[in-house]
Amino acid sequence: MKTIKSTSLDEFYKEAIEFTGKRMNELLPAGIQKEIGHFNIFDIASTIAEAKRTKVMPYNRRAYYKISLIRGKNRAEYADKVIEIKKNALLFATPKVPYHWIPEDQHQSGHFCVFTDEFLVKNKSGLVLDELPIFRPGGYPVFEISDEQAQELTGVFLKMKKEISSDYAFKYDLLRNYALELIHYGQKLQPVTALSTAHNASTRVTALFIELLERQFPIESTGQKLLLRKAKDYADRLAIHVNHLNKVLKENTGKTTTDIIGARIAREAKILLKQTDWSISEIAYALGFEEVAHFSNFFKRQSSVTPVLFRS
Repeated sequence: MKTIKSTSLDEFYKEAIEFTGKRMNELLPAGIQKEIGHFNIFDIASTIAEAKRTKVMPYNRRAYYKISLIRGKNRAEYADKVIEIKKNALLFATPKVPYHWIPEDQHQSGHFCVFTDEFLVKNKSGLVLDELPIFRPGGYPVFEISDEQAQELTGVFLKMKKEISSDYAFKYDLLRNYALELIHYGQKLQPVTALSTAHNASTRVTALFIELLERQFPIESTGQKLLLRKAKDYADRLAIHVNHLNKVLKENTGKTTTDIIGARIAREAKILLKQTDWSISEIAYALGFEEVAHFSNFFKRQSSVTPVLFRS
């Protein structure tokens, strides 16, 4: 059975040692072993120079969350999206979605922090990270920002950097608040439609449908198989008629049930085609297609190219 590799925190620090030339005890913040979860902050300028001499950041999933303030011309490849960044960007990364960013000029600066879900749990904020649009698969993870916004965010990262090296007994509580400040900053940059909440029965049904859909992803091994593929599969799980589900989703998203399911499967197919060396038939099977030809026809309808051409 083939599985997708996910970069762990240990592997991240092995790469960080290469990129920075520092020892592990120099990279790990003081007192973090006493904490539930993990948090750390890095300067982009001090890591990117060494990264250029060693290797490009791999395109894969990571077992931690990451918030980056990137200043410079870049290209972000996030799931099936390619986003060109001309000057400044705020990027949110989740363990569920593979990504990498590629510097496109010599003038790179900024900061990034890495943390685990458990680190924010102690804040008792009530936030469920994977339910937020900035961390949700298919959401809005990258924002181009102005110089003024970049300067404002730089101030937050500098406060993090100062605090993490301090002797303050409650510094990790303060760092949680700074991380949440960045998350809320990103939330406020969301399009209004992405921030709508469930206030009535129809939006509640929509939220439950999306939860059921996303619960099946990511596909991480060839032995995993998508079970809910048709509109009726979801309607049965939600105990409603398929026509009602379709009506509700059309009202709330402007798309049919089949369109939403198809787009999500196609997005995962693109990730698997780019990220893995699985055969087309293995990807087709994992996504619930019994015949490779059916998968190829589906993918071409969704993407206007065949799986083979997309991968090449």
